[in-house]
Amino acid sequence: MNRTRFAPDRGLTSRMVITMFLIGLLYVVFVGALLVLLRGAWPLIVIIAGGLFIAQFWFSDKIAAFSMGAREVTPEEYPQLHGVVDRLCALADMPKPRVAVAQTDVPNAFATGRNADNAVICATTGLLRRLEPEELEGVLAHELSHVAHKDVAVMTIASFLGVMAGVITRVALWGGFRSRGNNQNAAIVALLIPLVSAVVYAISFLLTRMLSRYRELSADRSAAQLTGRPSALASALTKVTGQMARIPTEDLRKAEPFNAFYFAPAIASKESLSNLLSTHPTLEQRLEQLGRISAELNRG
Repeated sequence: MNRTRFAPDRGLTSRMVITMFLIGLLYVVFVGALLVLLRGAWPLIVIIAGGLFIAQFWFSDKIAAFSMGAREVTPEEYPQLHGVVDRLCALADMPKPRVAVAQTDVPNAFATGRNADNAVICATTGLLRRLEPEELEGVLAHELSHVAHKDVAVMTIASFLGVMAGVITRVALWGGFRSRGNNQNAAIVALLIPLVSAVVYAISFLLTRMLSRYRELSADRSAAQLTGRPSALASALTKVTGQMARIPTEDLRKAEPFNAFYFAPAIASKESLSNLLSTHPTLEQRLEQLGRISAELNRG
């Protein structure tokens, strides 16, 4: 992590290293299994796997921003938004990321990018319309913490590897069976490859979900400690979560695939089993943590 005034989080760092190691190992094993099962398609598998990974790593910020409808804006267009980001970056002693706005009524924010120099921080028009300045500051500090801790880059790469497994599987099956023709083992291969792909996706899904929940709590802590106003962040969390219920279900469904990157989930889990698979800790957990930080700051 670059040296900033955001509080370091060794727990987050260790979880990121372990997650990336396990997912990387899983991905190598997956590609290796495909190479063994589909020997005739190995050049295609290597090219697709390497090409997709490099493209995703270098263009992750643009891909994510485009997918979520974000548009980079100037200080003249959104002076208040840029002003808050400027103050927070000066306070945190970190480079200013590009600032974007997404035209949607869903109140949310996200950050993306492989490093601080390529980062983008985005707020939706729904968020800007609903929050008070100190609440907006808390949300943007939360997102800047993701950039400072580099967990946004880890989440982007980790999430993409699961999707890549499915893409490579489809390409490999197509290329492999074209080369095999009526091979008697084709039926067995047709069963094994989707099974391996499903296992890879399931494991990467669980690993990224566990990391995602922890990193949200870490960003809440860092933002509250940097700004010294955990109550403002708690107010923003409560307001955003409450306002989600007023958003049309169709709009929430469109935003749901990007939950792992958002400040608050578009559709929150309510059942205990669903919470284990969710991208965010519950609102109660986040508010409880902010309450403890507030008490500590008051005692200090």
